Amino acid sequence: MLKKVSTDKAPAAIGPYSQGIIANGFLFASGQIPINPATGEIEGEDISAQAELVMKNIGELLLAAGTSYENVVKTSCFLADMNDFAAFNAVYEKYFTGKPARSCVAVKQLPKSVLCEVEVIAVVE
Repeated sequence: MLKKVSTDKAPAAIGPYSQGIIANGFLFASGQIPINPATGEIEGEDISAQAELVMKNIGELLLAAGTSYENVVKTSCFLADMNDFAAFNAVYEKYFTGKPARSCVAVKQLPKSVLCEVEVIAVVE
């Protein structure tokens, strides 16, 4: 059985998808970009500021699903520029202290021309 996860404390889906789906005890969260959920606007001028907002949005989705950063087992990280890797990691490591499995790649372009996007898979207890 699939359960949709939705919260107004993270950006609303801007397409035909859900913020997250819980299936078989796992949350599969859609990628989060640095959108302020209250305004719907992109925030953050640099990778550090954008990554902080992305992590906050992920935290809200995890909370809405009844889980937390400690239960994240896999992340997929997308950067607009691999030169931002070190600065992105400095923010990332503050949140993902359990060191989940991860992929991190640079892509040609991200939605709304943001600098980063992160999606997670987490155990829901």
